[in-house]
Amino acid sequence: MRIEHLRQRLQALGANPRHTQRVLRLWSQALPQHSGRREVAHFLPATLVAALPALTRELAALAVLQSEHPGDDGSARLLVALADGQTVESVLLPRGGLCVSTQVGCAVGCVFCMTGQGGLVRQVGSAEIVAQVALARTLRPVNKVVFMGMGEPAHNLDNVMEAIDLLGTLGNIGHKQLVFSTVGDPRVFETLPLGRVKPALALSLHTTRAALREQLLPRAPRMTPAELVDAGERYARATGYPIQYQWTLLAGINDGDDEVEELVRLLHGKSAILNLIPYNTVDGLPYRRPSSDQAADMARRLHRRGILTKLRQSAGQDVEAGCGQLRARADRPTRRVVPIQPVGLNAASTAVTSS
Repeated sequence: MRIEHLRQRLQALGANPRHTQRVLRLWSQALPQHSGRREVAHFLPATLVAALPALTRELAALAVLQSEHPGDDGSARLLVALADGQTVESVLLPRGGLCVSTQVGCAVGCVFCMTGQGGLVRQVGSAEIVAQVALARTLRPVNKVVFMGMGEPAHNLDNVMEAIDLLGTLGNIGHKQLVFSTVGDPRVFETLPLGRVKPALALSLHTTRAALREQLLPRAPRMTPAELVDAGERYARATGYPIQYQWTLLAGINDGDDEVEELVRLLHGKSAILNLIPYNTVDGLPYRRPSSDQAADMARRLHRRGILTKLRQSAGQDVEAGCGQLRARADRPTRRVVPIQPVGLNAASTAVTSS
């Protein structure tokens, strides 16, 4: 379901724009539709009042908690069932953050990501994206939403932008607290500056070497790391927000001295924050997480060279927080994961199939 379709249904039930805003505001903030000092019957048209109980149940059914997996670090991975029986993952993060999914599966095929192994199943509608936020808000407060879960937001741009617009207005989430994460797509840099709500931007960089990036992200748009940084810098100047560059640390692949030197060249003087994210180990994939000391050393060296670098602690290490892992576990009786082995990477030479 799309939010625009929901607006049309409310209008057909006699809602004017103020009525529609009220319904969407309460839903997105996980508040009862009978909230407020005024009696609903004194404010909403009778046809809409009569339809509210069924509509509330339908909205709740857009995203239903199938299982919750709390982590020792305060995070919690949620397996969420959509109305058609498909499942996606959301992650409650410490300090009020939430990571949501924008697709069931993903077409980019990042070789280190479990979600990418299964391909794209379908798009997630804008109402289903907001429904993940509403569901999470029944569990704990949410004041930040990152579009970094299952899927590539740029491949579902209309739905994602519609959800961002609602969350940044009626959903009561600050614009900078909405983070659009993408592998890089020219459409993103054209569309995001035009929105009423302009989210922060996170760009998946992962390496400074174009050839290696093509191997790690085999179906990402062919933007070189330098082109990606240039496009990000233009968006940073247009919005006043620094760009977050995401860098999944893979031991022996993108944690060497050559990457440090090239990162300094690419990001020096840019409005940029580099997030080093140690890899979440995925069963059946031949990639390793660097040691804590190795990751910390890389972050220190970059910081000393003038690159604002944050070493992120991957949330939920003990609850399969690698994107797509929980859904894969749920589907394990019928799914067989065959990892992609990129040519020329310093990784294990044999691919392992999950049991």
